[in-house]
Amino acid sequence: MNDRLIYDYIIIGAGSAGCVLANRLTEDAKTKVLLLEAGMPDKKQEIHIPVAFGKLFKSEVDWNFETEPQTNLNNRRLYQPRGKMLGGSSSMNAMIYIRGHRTDFDRWNDLGNAGWSYPEVLPYFKKAENQERGADEFHGIGGFLNVADLRCVNPMSAAFVEAGRELGFPLNNDFNGAEQEGFGFYQVTQKGGKRCSTAVAFLKPVLNRPNLTVKTNAHVRRLNFENNKVSGIEISHYGNAEKASVAGEVILCGGAFNSPQILMLSGIGAAEKLVKFDIPTVVDLPGVGENLQDDLLVSLSVKCKKPISLANAESKLNIAKYLLFKKGQLTSNVPEAGAFVKIDPAQNKPDFQFHFAPAFYINHGFSNPEGHGFGIAPTLIRPESRGFVGLRSNDALDAPLIQPNYLESAADLEIFVKGTRLALELLGTKAFEDFCGDFYHYDQKNQVSLKSSDTELAEFIRNNCETIYHPVGTCKMGADEMAVVDSKLKVRGTENLRVADASVFPEAIGGNPNAVVIMVAEKAADLIKNARNHQ
Repeated sequence: MNDRLIYDYIIIGAGSAGCVLANRLTEDAKTKVLLLEAGMPDKKQEIHIPVAFGKLFKSEVDWNFETEPQTNLNNRRLYQPRGKMLGGSSSMNAMIYIRGHRTDFDRWNDLGNAGWSYPEVLPYFKKAENQERGADEFHGIGGFLNVADLRCVNPMSAAFVEAGRELGFPLNNDFNGAEQEGFGFYQVTQKGGKRCSTAVAFLKPVLNRPNLTVKTNAHVRRLNFENNKVSGIEISHYGNAEKASVAGEVILCGGAFNSPQILMLSGIGAAEKLVKFDIPTVVDLPGVGENLQDDLLVSLSVKCKKPISLANAESKLNIAKYLLFKKGQLTSNVPEAGAFVKIDPAQNKPDFQFHFAPAFYINHGFSNPEGHGFGIAPTLIRPESRGFVGLRSNDALDAPLIQPNYLESAADLEIFVKGTRLALELLGTKAFEDFCGDFYHYDQKNQVSLKSSDTELAEFIRNNCETIYHPVGTCKMGADEMAVVDSKLKVRGTENLRVADASVFPEAIGGNPNAVVIMVAEKAADLIKNARNHQ
């Protein structure tokens, strides 16, 4: 990399946000942009075949992080997959398109983030989207991100939706429309039966722009400052030390774990913590790495009476369907159906989520037994528990320290228990009679039923819950002393430095966050362009 070439913008992380920004900021042919990705190109076929994403876990395209031992989960360490390739985690997630609840964004606005209310962010959701159902009040067409209905819905997924109706819950054909509450099928970020990651959607169409430089296998070691102004970066590119200079801005898009790590390695963070790693403080910003929030699920896995689960996905018939028509079980996103419900009926929005998969999903799929099965996954959203991301060393190649403090809040465990009991009620409906066999259990202590006490369900959760891969909040947006960025995503106390990814969420949204990260990036692009136009 030629240090004499000065870029207008350097984007760190070619994931869900970085690919969007690379697209939008290079629309002006005079603007030179450098996009850096620590991982590799998105060439593995398992990235693009929807049902195969679990095979990417703990592979060379996964950061393969792990938490500290979790006191409230019987001291278990939880595996934390993160995409390490073009597209980031949008190249290895379950492709569920969820925007959260409209009041989530009004709450962001009320927390001191002007411009982030639901009416103000809705246009950015619509701008990004190409909704295959067509445009309406809530959805857009013509955007880069293709949003589609599932091409193959398993009969067991339909049974889950019917089970919700049987228990008196509303049906919902669009979780991103007028109301979020209800049971229904998820829409997915797919196009033509293949994954539509941000690399596929936003980056690939513009790779030939002469003003865009993309570097893979480029691990950022630190940002360089002149006083408090970012002047450039230092990277390890295929193991070689290199530098790049910036005339305009550096935008961090590393996600909830890597963005705070890069800031701290660069001297942006709590001074008393940085000194322990011999890192000179550039800006004493105590909120960096704090406010970590993440969602948990616990899978209630059941043996299926009929041989119709996704265990058949790689049959000769399904492979032929996929190769010829891009249809069949290989197009499944695995958690095909879901629900948003109010465990507390006094709430003004759903406070709990369910994921349903016509497949076993035990220990991230690593412990799945042979044979056919399915799983209902009660999912904790909007957790009250807060954790943090820290440093293990001052070496950028070391993994960050991840301490989510799962279930530290008693309220989180209480609602999790209630949601798990509701899942057991769903399994007892007539809708599941034709499918429901015996529970699959690791061992005797993990057997639960509707007869289980709340204490027994709580212990089941402690022993078996896992992350559903939604870490947010570690560079939170706001106006209080623990905020890392302001409402324009500028890092406080610095010049020409922004963060635009899931780390800026002040509070978790209700649901899967990928669509929200893309919205944040769309809005960030406009904020950056407006700043440039007013210089």
